[in-house]
Amino acid sequence: MSKLRVFLADDHMVVREGLKALVNAQPDMYVVGEADNGDAAWRAACELAADVVVMDVSMPEMSGAEATERLRRERPQVMVLALTVYEDKSYLRQMLSAGASGYVLKRAATDELVRAIRTVAAGGSYVDPTLAGSLVSSFFNQKTAEGRSPAGELSDRESQVLRLIAWGYSNKEIGWKLNISAKTVDTYKLRLMEKLNLRSRTDIVRYALQQGLLQEE
Repeated sequence: MSKLRVFLADDHMVVREGLKALVNAQPDMYVVGEADNGDAAWRAACELAADVVVMDVSMPEMSGAEATERLRRERPQVMVLALTVYEDKSYLRQMLSAGASGYVLKRAATDELVRAIRTVAAGGSYVDPTLAGSLVSSFFNQKTAEGRSPAGELSDRESQVLRLIAWGYSNKEIGWKLNISAKTVDTYKLRLMEKLNLRSRTDIVRYALQQGLLQEE
C-alpha cells in the first residue's frame, strides 16, 4: 500500500519541523513538501500531487481559506486539514466553506492530529471534539428562515447517525454504538443525505454545525 503524501503549509518553520517529524514517523505517510505562505502552498500542493494538505489558517500573501478554495478548485481530489490556534467559530465556518475536510487545533495531542490526517485522507471529515463542543453552543436552537429545522424531517435513528458521523465516527463505530450493522448505518446515512440534499461527510459536518447538533457527548 502506498504511503499518504502529506503537504505542510505553515508560516512558522518550528511548527513545520515538528509536524514533519511527526508525519514522517508514521508508517503510512510522509511529507512530500512544505510552504510558508498561502500562495506557494496551493501551487506546490497541486504540482506535488499531495493527498492531504495540513493548512494553517493565517499565513502571509494568501489566507488558508483562500488557498484551500483555490486548491480544491484545481485539485478536488486533494484533501485539506486546517490546523490552527484559532478557536473562533468564524474561522471554522470559513475553512469548511472553503472546502477543508477537517479542523484541528494546534494544541491537540499528536495522535489526534495523525488520526485527523488519516480520516480526511479516507474521504471523511474531522472536527476537533473539544473545539466542536465549545463552538456549537451558539448554534443551539437555531432555526431556518421558515422557523423550523430541516433536521425535523429525519427519523430519530437518522438524527443519531447524522450526529455521530459529524463527530467523526466511522460506520463500524456507529454500528457498535447503536447496536446495528455497518451496512444498516450506511443505509441510514444515504437516506438522511438524500432528505437533506447533502453529498458528502463534509457536508454533514457543516450541516450539523449550522443546526447546532454537535452537543457534548
